[in-house]
Amino acid sequence: MTGSEDSPSFRLAYVPGVTPAKWVRIWNERLPGIPLTLAQVPATEVPEMLRAGEADAGFVRLPVDRTFFSAIPLYTETTVVVVPKDHLLTAVDEVTLADLAEEVLFHPLDDVFDWEAPPGEPAFERPATTPDAIELVAANVGLLVVPQSLARLYHRRDLTYRPVVDAPQSSVALSWPEEATTDLVEEFIGIVRGRTVNSTRGRTAVKSSADEQRKRSDQGGTRQAPAAKSQAKSSGKPSAGSSGKPGGRTARARTGGGAKPAKRGKPRRRS
Repeated sequence: MTGSEDSPSFRLAYVPGVTPAKWVRIWNERLPGIPLTLAQVPATEVPEMLRAGEADAGFVRLPVDRTFFSAIPLYTETTVVVVPKDHLLTAVDEVTLADLAEEVLFHPLDDVFDWEAPPGEPAFERPATTPDAIELVAANVGLLVVPQSLARLYHRRDLTYRPVVDAPQSSVALSWPEEATTDLVEEFIGIVRGRTVNSTRGRTAVKSSADEQRKRSDQGGTRQAPAAKSQAKSSGKPSAGSSGKPGGRTARARTGGGAKPAKRGKPRRRS
């Protein structure tokens, strides 16, 4: 498949908490003629978006279906608990799940953790989204355990957070449908992996176009003149466009007229 032919632009989905700005900037520098469009999508919806072909690749939270998707793990986030600034837990630098056992903990419907047994006291209801849960924490109703990037994304002045040292962690990966590994996907993989322009293995439209243009130039008429000139020289005929005069050699030199004349003897004396 050739992404440069099938896709005039590159569509990238990403889950909340991921900041793709650095990779987008590099893309724009290397492929200015191919626009990259971004779509922030809830973590639970990115896989379906990729399956439907509505995005070429996406930054997702693992796990993903590896029978359908390829994935390159990028990093694992610190897990934190979001608390009001006047909460007792702010007196320590980090906490454990045991420290949260008697706290009301929210588990929103878009929770990114696959808890075997959710810690803490159950809340009266499950918030629909993480931002909804953040609002409830601010109202002193309970606490929320999230990846650190989400705590930063939904930061409020009246809230803070502390690392939870023994909680599950969320890993972020670049993912795409394995059967849709286009040239543009390869380009983006190279950017994310930190490959330089010279080392990238992608086959972009820009590179293909440059190669094709160079190929045409090599096959053009202007390239044939030196060959014709060389052929004319080897055959002893003047090349096209020359004055017709042999260069560098005179007629005398060709006929041997350049040899030194024989010495004459001394004239005889008359008696």
